[in-house]
Amino acid sequence: MHAAQLAHIEAVINQMTLFDRPADAVLSAYFREHPKLGAQDRHVIAETAFACLRRYTFATALIAPEKPTARKLALATLARIRHINLKEFGDSLAANEREWVTALKGKEVEASLALEAELPEWVLERLALNHDEIVELGQGLMRPAPLDLRVNTLKMKRDDALARLVADGIDAEATPFSPIGIRLKGKPAINRHALFKDGALEVQDEGSQLLGLLVGARRGEMVVDFCAGAGGKTLLLGAQMASSGRLYAFDVSEKRLANLKPRLARSGLSNVHPQLIAHENDIKVKRLAGKADRVLVDAPCSGLGTLRRNPDLKFRQTGQSVAELNEKQAAILESASRLVKTGGRLVYATCSLLPQENRDIVAAFLERHPDFELTPANRLLEDMRVALDTGDCLEMSPHRHNTDGFFAAIMTRRQG
Repeated sequence: MHAAQLAHIEAVINQMTLFDRPADAVLSAYFREHPKLGAQDRHVIAETAFACLRRYTFATALIAPEKPTARKLALATLARIRHINLKEFGDSLAANEREWVTALKGKEVEASLALEAELPEWVLERLALNHDEIVELGQGLMRPAPLDLRVNTLKMKRDDALARLVADGIDAEATPFSPIGIRLKGKPAINRHALFKDGALEVQDEGSQLLGLLVGARRGEMVVDFCAGAGGKTLLLGAQMASSGRLYAFDVSEKRLANLKPRLARSGLSNVHPQLIAHENDIKVKRLAGKADRVLVDAPCSGLGTLRRNPDLKFRQTGQSVAELNEKQAAILESASRLVKTGGRLVYATCSLLPQENRDIVAAFLERHPDFELTPANRLLEDMRVALDTGDCLEMSPHRHNTDGFFAAIMTRRQG
């Protein structure tokens, strides 16, 4: 550890802990501003900054009662979370800092559920779990996520893609649940690989893949991805449809849809129709009323299921912001449901762990809409020969499935 490296870590932590924008955006901007940083320096800076966010409650408890400055957070993270010894700090520490770090090495902090799970009180209050389950979940969310890929079945079979990656010296294996997924060991630069450039592979968490597969899109159908974003699930649906039929990718963000374009070009799909909408009741939406065979609502949510990748989210969201999201989720699901034809399928999904964003939204919708019924996710997964049973809804979690936290409810519009 050299002084300049520590200074960069301090600067990044200082910006990230303002919690005013996504941590990965902070890091990307910082690296753009410092183009001369080498790969090793970038790795150390990124790993340390994200370790600080994952164990922020512990780090601040270690520093207390002193103010948790970015410098102290950096030192506490390196010493107690990344277990750097004094010798490894080299000449990067002042004399008084060496004394402080030495004292920190032996410091004990008072145990609490918030500390064990590294989750803020507002999240703990909303999780429908007991103490041990919350600790297990929290510890799962602290572990870094693996790098999962989805094979574009329009271009390649999984076994062939897996064989190619292994032949090229990449440590890869089939995902345990998704029949179209590959999990990599470590973080190779997969975006430089020929299969990625050719569109045969996409980066997508295994839980997200299963969610997309539950839509059950088929050849020749009309399918709507109601909140398409950058299009990861859109591309999966298009491949399910063998690039036939019509697949609408709706989103209110022009930037997100722009990010879909290069991925769409690589994918080889010709049935995707990206559509910018102003809101969930846009005229473009209303034109499709009662016409869609399948509608996926990957609703805007707190994102708490993605804390392995985005640990700052738990500090950038609040109970109040989730309550506001609940209103939006209900409104979007209501609007999207109008597109589903009789006998068609409606999938409501989030990457949240909170019942308020998941089962509560679905239960309220089904109560208002007796023309829709819940279709058991475990039955559909069994039909797809996926060896996974999370009950009537899909509920994936990092500590149980080594995926991001995902929820999906599958609903069918009853025959009249």
